[in-house]
Amino acid sequence: MYDAASRANDRKMTAPAQQALDDALMQTERAMLSDAGLPRRSWFKHQIYAPGFYTGYGVKTLPAIREAIEQRNWTEAEEQILLVAGTINRIATAIDDATALMK
Repeated sequence: MYDAASRANDRKMTAPAQQALDDALMQTERAMLSDAGLPRRSWFKHQIYAPGFYTGYGVKTLPAIREAIEQRNWTEAEEQILLVAGTINRIATAIDDATALMK
């Protein structure tokens, strides 16, 4: 929906409207963060991607879920699935908010 709204908008936004859109888009990235951080690494706040616990700088997607599964920690995996689902819902809401600004 965002892509269609962006094309329909034809980039005819006033400076204040563009600033509002930029602010809304910034919220999409911030929606991917958790104040609690990742299990055993509270300093990594991003819930969608982060360096792996054992991979150095190698990126893992959905790291909290993936690492819990790799460790066969099913209780933690279930907890993290719920937390990441909430993160994805916040991202979707932020995208919807940005889309609404272009209509």
